[in-house]
Amino acid sequence: MIGPGDTVHFECVDASGGQVVPGMSAAEFVTIDRGRIHALTGPVAIAGAEAGDVLEVQILDISHKGWGWSSVIEGLGFLKERFSYPYLFHWTLDGAFTRSLAPAVVPLRPFCGVMGVAPADDGEFRTRAPGVFGGNLDVRELYAGSTLYLPVLNKGALFSCGDGHAAQGDGEVCINGIECPLDVTLRFHLHKARALDGPFIEVAQHAIPADQSAAWVVVESDRDALQAARRATSRMVDLLTEHWGFSDVHAYLLCSVAMNLRLSQVVNEPMITVSASLSKHILPERQLYPHAGQ
Repeated sequence: MIGPGDTVHFECVDASGGQVVPGMSAAEFVTIDRGRIHALTGPVAIAGAEAGDVLEVQILDISHKGWGWSSVIEGLGFLKERFSYPYLFHWTLDGAFTRSLAPAVVPLRPFCGVMGVAPADDGEFRTRAPGVFGGNLDVRELYAGSTLYLPVLNKGALFSCGDGHAAQGDGEVCINGIECPLDVTLRFHLHKARALDGPFIEVAQHAIPADQSAAWVVVESDRDALQAARRATSRMVDLLTEHWGFSDVHAYLLCSVAMNLRLSQVVNEPMITVSASLSKHILPERQLYPHAGQ
């Protein structure tokens, strides 16, 4: 068990649970134990955390280990009817870029595809489907310098992470990002008795790549992508009214002219994850979850 304010270093294996290795063939890949997919590091209990609190997860540092892989798996992926054969691709990761898929030069922005607390329901669950608890969100803004806020649903929160990606596009359409092991350093804070309906991300200006901006990001997952998008938009309206004093209709108008609504992942069946993002540049600075003494 750790306390609020503590920093924890996580050594996360890749999404295969350490079964995929550089040079593995596609024929070998199809024989791996699918029950070991999404082997997570955790859970970590946070002292004092109770249902109804908010867990703040500051992402301090994430580093890859120089290699990764992506695959096509029969029956999975956004274009599963078109790509119905197994395929495995190996990446060499050179610092901040990979040139493995020439002539493309792909920037690397490592993040954990899975970050979450224990669900509210009792039972044993697979990790594919994300939810209010976070989990398999595959939201690529969760790189170093960002902060993830999650509703606490159980005593201790019970946080876990894994499913490392060195890079991923919105949608994660083939079923993978660049899957890889990661070293991850996180700091945890606790906000007592603060209502939060689902995952929420703050992307800081100093953390962002040149082609993105600091932002507030609301995350929703649902079997119906349109329902997820509606909930994400409604939560952003609520955020603007609560913290910036907009009327609800003015907040709605601002979302229509300035908010980015994106499919973060379309392959974690049966759930689709939608992100609603609003640039910090268009709003006065706010600290939505101040720490004690601030």
